[in-house]
Amino acid sequence: MKNVLVLIHDDAGQEARLQAALDLTRALGGHLRCVDVNPITTLADDMMFMGAAAILAEVRADERENGARVRERVEREDVPFDWIDVATSLDSALRDAAFMADLVVLNRSLDDVFDPGMRHLIRDIIVQSGKPVFAVPQDGRGVDLPGHAIVAWDGSPEAEAALRNAVPLLNGASRVTLLEVRDRAEGDSATEAATYLSRHGIHATVRSVDSRGAPVADVLLAETRFLGASYMVMGGFGRGRLLEELFGGVTRSMLERSGVPLFLVH
Repeated sequence: MKNVLVLIHDDAGQEARLQAALDLTRALGGHLRCVDVNPITTLADDMMFMGAAAILAEVRADERENGARVRERVEREDVPFDWIDVATSLDSALRDAAFMADLVVLNRSLDDVFDPGMRHLIRDIIVQSGKPVFAVPQDGRGVDLPGHAIVAWDGSPEAEAALRNAVPLLNGASRVTLLEVRDRAEGDSATEAATYLSRHGIHATVRSVDSRGAPVADVLLAETRFLGASYMVMGGFGRGRLLEELFGGVTRSMLERSGVPLFLVH
């Protein structure tokens, strides 16, 4: 896991994304790729029709200034990086770039009138590209990678994929807990997962809890607070797309409510 991709875009979560990406790149001894997206360009015709040419020009100028400012900052950081300027939609730019990345850093939400569906973008990236996403809270300020990592375990193929992909991160954690919600487990046990990690030099503690009828996301959120988690590793979007949209799901709830970063893999 050497190639870290981060979205550069002038929104409230940019600082959280950037600092998390820098922390991850340093910890992994990797390379940072910054994708500077001006998503307004694809809406030019519609905005011209609305008589908003002046607004469009101003937004483009603001994005250029933001890109120049952030690039100057990254140049002062002690990480190898490259920079890509893209004039297209957020989803197109990131989906294309994700195929040459090992890890994509995004926010759990993105307040942007032109591209409000960050949760949908995260889903599309992890499902279509198969690449992990590190989703950080909008107000996050860095990632405590040497801290306590929680792995949400239910034995599903998604949980197995998340566990395998997270090994480079978990190797740097001072403490790893495999968290199993007992009435949710369906495949290999958390004990077997702990054995797998031990062969990578990661000695995890297994913690099994009973949901007592509570939604699984509520249990996971309560446990991250109780255990003092630095971040959580979990399988993402295990249900089909339609079921996720109709009924939500654990991934959706965690993206909306988690106070710690989420390492998500499909």
